[in-house]
Amino acid sequence: MSTTELAWFKSSYSGGGGGNCVEVAVCPETVLVRDSKDTQRQSLAASRDAWSAFTTLATDSRA
Repeated sequence: MSTTELAWFKSSYSGGGGGNCVEVAVCPETVLVRDSKDTQRQSLAASRDAWSAFTTLATDSRA
């Protein structure tokens, strides 16, 4: 599956002013992350377990 066929979702923390924006696409075994301003650049791939651990840590860090 190419990255153009994936369902990409912009982070809810990304602003509309063109600042730092990331998009995420969830695949069966991986989660892909890319810069929404440079979608042709290769995306970062993480396992679903690694992504879950990252988002848990990020959420806990905000508390």
